[in-house]
Amino acid sequence: MSLTEAPELNDRRDDKDTPLRDDIRLLGRILGDTVREQRGAAAFDTVERIRQSSVRFRRDEDAAARKELEHTLNSLPRRDALQIIRAFGFFAHLANIAEDQHHIRRTREHAFTPTAPREGTMARTLERARDAQVPPDRLRRFFAEAMVVPVLTAHPTEVRRKSMIDREMEVAELLAERDGYPLTPEEAAANELALRRAILTLWQTNLLRRTRLQVTDEVNNGLAYYDYTFLKELPRFYADLEADLAACGAGSGPPPSFLRMGSWIGGDRDGNPFVTAAVLQDALRLQSAKALGHYLAELRLLGAELSLDSRLVEVSPSLGELAARSPDRSAFRRYEPYRRAITGIYARLAATARVLEYDGPLQAPVGAAPAYADSAELLADLSIIANSLTANGSELLAKGRLRDLRRAIDVFGFHLAAIDLRQNSAVHERVVGELIESAQPGTDYLALEENERVRLLLAELATARPLASPFVTYSSETAGELAIVRAAAEAHRRYGPASVPHYVISMATDVSDVLEVGVLLKEAGLLHPREGRLDLDIVPLFETIEDLRNSGAVMDALLGTPEYMRLVESRGRTQEVMLGYSDSNKDGGFLTSGWELYKAEIVLVDVFRRRDVGIRLFHGRGGSVGRGGGPSYQAILAQPPGAVQGAIRITEQGEVIASKYSNAELGRRNIETLAAATLEATLLRPEAAAPRPEYL
Repeated sequence: MSLTEAPELNDRRDDKDTPLRDDIRLLGRILGDTVREQRGAAAFDTVERIRQSSVRFRRDEDAAARKELEHTLNSLPRRDALQIIRAFGFFAHLANIAEDQHHIRRTREHAFTPTAPREGTMARTLERARDAQVPPDRLRRFFAEAMVVPVLTAHPTEVRRKSMIDREMEVAELLAERDGYPLTPEEAAANELALRRAILTLWQTNLLRRTRLQVTDEVNNGLAYYDYTFLKELPRFYADLEADLAACGAGSGPPPSFLRMGSWIGGDRDGNPFVTAAVLQDALRLQSAKALGHYLAELRLLGAELSLDSRLVEVSPSLGELAARSPDRSAFRRYEPYRRAITGIYARLAATARVLEYDGPLQAPVGAAPAYADSAELLADLSIIANSLTANGSELLAKGRLRDLRRAIDVFGFHLAAIDLRQNSAVHERVVGELIESAQPGTDYLALEENERVRLLLAELATARPLASPFVTYSSETAGELAIVRAAAEAHRRYGPASVPHYVISMATDVSDVLEVGVLLKEAGLLHPREGRLDLDIVPLFETIEDLRNSGAVMDALLGTPEYMRLVESRGRTQEVMLGYSDSNKDGGFLTSGWELYKAEIVLVDVFRRRDVGIRLFHGRGGSVGRGGGPSYQAILAQPPGAVQGAIRITEQGEVIASKYSNAELGRRNIETLAAATLEATLLRPEAAAPRPEYL
């Protein structure tokens, strides 16, 4: 503009920021040229005049510049004003991209200097654990028991289009290309031309959606981040962690897959009538297809790589048997047992994909083969290959693409991400009321007091007899809720229990809110009264200030109910509780929300300790600070002592997912930060459940 000047950066003289200033000047110059070419010299001149007045007003507190700025802005016709807004909006987006790339640049430069690992990295946290003399076996136990789950959510404030995000990623890649190595004049010119094309496309594309997304569109948008980041970066995170643990003497084997992905997209029905059983099934199918497509593609590449000849290398008996079971009878691969084993695995996975309704690209297998019963069977076959390579002098090959693929399968299974079900407690109340009224005419459940409701619900949970009848016509609301839990049960059969492992109850206020969900799960065969077994976690969500204040008493009463505790035993004697940041912010304001959340956690930790039950907190944080957002590392470390206990789930709201996970390196950094903070909060904090009373 030029849009080439960023005053806050020009005020800084630190040489480390010179590349950032250069990138912003380059992008601003290209954007300014684009505005001039597309909207004319007059529009460009107006943008420049506004920019210069703003700089003088901000930097020099120039009153005349303020008056000039006000006059210019107030006199703009609406059409021109929109173009000016777009110009400055795009400049802000481009500057953010440059800043992200600069953060990556600084991280890489830091890796080349002999300094301590940076805060928020696993290397730094493990170093602190070593300094604190945490025993290696305690570290190994942490990873064996830990659970860290970022949960992606769709959100109405996320209105940016994937088309825009893709072009912004292209700009980021082109900036990274300029950093990679010195460009020849021809290469530099080609790079700038590509930047101009990308920025022109951005300028000529609508920034916002004009129509509401369908839920399946939201699912597909969420799945894009698996291509950008998760499918490749999570396996790399685990490989680096394995090396870090070996370096600090905490074992040489791979750590368990304690960090996995979660999602609300396709399962969150609270206030969204468009999320139905059919939508949940579509979401599960689309997720599964993303995982299967990745595995199939990686298997093809792995088969091309492992051309080892059995006349030159030894193979294990198990590998020989796996190759012999393959339908591959090609004479060209007679002495290539690894390739024959992989073509056999591919054939079985292709059969599995057909069973799971995979509709992506699928290379025809060499022959017929049985489908895998679950992802563990697929993982077992790949482990045979890895073990044979390791035992016969090819461990380096086992720790390449094969290791990443095995880790991906272990993390993502055939379901990719765990979908949470979520519904408002008022809906459960009405649905259970209708079911009870139809089964016991004259019983007005909604009119009962809380203690009477609990007594009735416990009686229902004690019997295997279903409440719902195929001979009764229920309201659309009740029919829909029954269909959802039945779809969840079907998901467990098709994709495994990890596909739908949680049921979140919005606006939970009483014990009956939890027991009502238990009754609905029993209708679908997800709660088994005779065995006292529950197939997924029931998670009360306390959202308002009043509910946060009452959460300790409610959970104490719930865990004091023997019938419910029997179900908790079946879930590893661990109960999850969700805390709502966004609604408590809306209810009480930022300060009150933060303080009440902190106090609620202190009380909950104490209750669970007395009841000898493990607590897992699920933090429903929004993207903006006003909705509970903020830096995840500091947020996790700010939890009261005892509130993390090696396990945390945390929402990643729709409007910030792109900023965190559309870039692979930044996404990897955010993933690592969650894991490092969880380890630090668990192992390096005092055991006391709360600060000293005088502090409170």
